[in-house]
Amino acid sequence: MNDSTLTDEALCRRAAQGDQSAEETLALRYTRLVRACARPLFLMGGDGEDLTQEGMVGLLSAIRSYAPERGVSFRTYAETCVKNRMISAVRSASGKHHTPLNDSIPIETPLFDENCHCTAALSETDPEEILITKESVQERLGSLFSKLSDFEAEILKLYLSGLSYSEIADQANRPVKSVDNAIQRIRRKLDA
Repeated sequence: MNDSTLTDEALCRRAAQGDQSAEETLALRYTRLVRACARPLFLMGGDGEDLTQEGMVGLLSAIRSYAPERGVSFRTYAETCVKNRMISAVRSASGKHHTPLNDSIPIETPLFDENCHCTAALSETDPEEILITKESVQERLGSLFSKLSDFEAEILKLYLSGLSYSEIADQANRPVKSVDNAIQRIRRKLDA
C-alpha cells in the first residue's frame, strides 16, 4: 500500500513497528506545519532554520511516542510536541531576561487558516480580552494591508500560512527573488 494514502494514525502504527518509510512520509507531510510554527519565534544566536530543526526533532518525537488510545488526533499531538520543543529551545537560548520579548505576539504569528481567514492565536480566557485582542489584530492587519499592493498582500497571505519562499513563488507564478523583495518591502512598511 502507498504510504501517502494512509492516515496519520496508520502511519504512526507502522512507524512504531520500525517502518522507516512511514516515518519519512509523516515527516514530509508535517514539514509545512513545522515551518509555520517556527515563523513567529526567535532563537537568540540562531536562525529560522535552527528552529525548524528543533521542530523536526519534536515531530519525530511525536511520531515515535504517539498513543492513539489517548483520544487525540496525531495532528494535534504533533503540533503540541513541535511547539513545545521550539519553545524549550527559545527559552534555553534566551534565559529569563528576554521573557517579555519571547511571550509577545509578533505580526508573523499565523493569523490565517488554510482558507486565508483571520484566526488570532489567543491564550486569554477572558472573553473581553479575546475580543480586544482579535480587534487589535484585525486593526493591525487592516492597516498593514491598506499599505500593500495587491501582489504584496497575496505574498503576505501565503507567507503567513507557512509556505517557504519557493512555494510562494510557485503559487504566485513569480521568481523567488521577487517574493523575497516583496517580503522585505512588507517588513519595511510594517516598521513605518
